[in-house]
Amino acid sequence: MKGRELAIFQVMLIVIGSIGIWQYTMQDDSENENGSLVVTDSNGVEHRFDESPSRVAITNTYAASVMRMLEVDLEVVVGISGDFYDESLWPEFVDTPLVQQSAHSEIDFESLLDSRPEIYIVFATNGMVDTNAIREKLQPVGIKVVALDFYKYDVLRDEINVIADLFGKQQQANTLFQEFDVIENMVSDRIGDMNESNRPQIVMEHHASLTRDPVVLTGTSQWTDMIEKAGGTNVFADLPGHTTHVDMEAILDKDPDVLMFDGITFDIGFNSFDDEGKCRTHMDFVADRPGFDSVAAVQHDRMMIMSGEFAGPMMIHGLPTLAKLLHPDLFSDVDTEQYLDDYFTTYHNIDRIGKFVCTSHGG
Repeated sequence: MKGRELAIFQVMLIVIGSIGIWQYTMQDDSENENGSLVVTDSNGVEHRFDESPSRVAITNTYAASVMRMLEVDLEVVVGISGDFYDESLWPEFVDTPLVQQSAHSEIDFESLLDSRPEIYIVFATNGMVDTNAIREKLQPVGIKVVALDFYKYDVLRDEINVIADLFGKQQQANTLFQEFDVIENMVSDRIGDMNESNRPQIVMEHHASLTRDPVVLTGTSQWTDMIEKAGGTNVFADLPGHTTHVDMEAILDKDPDVLMFDGITFDIGFNSFDDEGKCRTHMDFVADRPGFDSVAAVQHDRMMIMSGEFAGPMMIHGLPTLAKLLHPDLFSDVDTEQYLDDYFTTYHNIDRIGKFVCTSHGG
């Protein structure tokens, strides 16, 4: 009899506990639905808050850069990835717990839960990040997964506005956009309505091209918009996908004026100097491909590798650099280095150091 009573008592505890959890969940959902602060991320997911988040985990430096650009207090960041390894650039995060090794690696869920973030900012459309799977794992435990890229020109301002709305920094966003306008207008005024025949025909290769058949960036990649704004044409813009394989012959047939390469995996950028000469090795490798000695870009020494910063929130400040590389005569009087210097001193409060561009003619 006592055993039966104990069993009934245990069942009642389970039922009562389940009701309590259900009520808590429903209350939490209700609060989320009724929050007056509403933002929509780049996956089209709407997030509601009663107030600006005070505990944030971030996986990539792009998100942190935008937060700095908008003067968001980085003390709200309670978890980071190993991408913030440069202590000179990210001194605020020296003691911040790692919740994953890189923006593309597996999440350390134990560390993440220990840091107790309200939101987790991840890439929205990066092919190496399964954003939906992350959302399915974290949202049930009360962590909102806010997906933003900050590396696509056509949505950059929208994504910056999401951070501005989240942290009450709309005035800073407006000032930033005015600066963007000044830079873009300077470039567009010089490019003008350039005839297609005067636009360099460009093949933009992915860094994976070293180890297999060429992988090119297409019209939906983060680079095509910037190439066009700088007065060039991505000859593979019409191909499907973000990146796609092409035969060597396809590049030879296009005979591009310029060969560009995604510099994310090269040792260039802030506080990086390509000490081992991997840029030169890469361009020599490409030039030695069968038949490439007849390609215009190789013959005229017009190959270039641009650091990963150019494909992130710095893209507008980097636009004059690309435009001058493509049209040196039109921008001969423009100090493109100053735009990059200003970006780092203004938004990162540090002098720019490092090699940001490699070119086949020795730049």
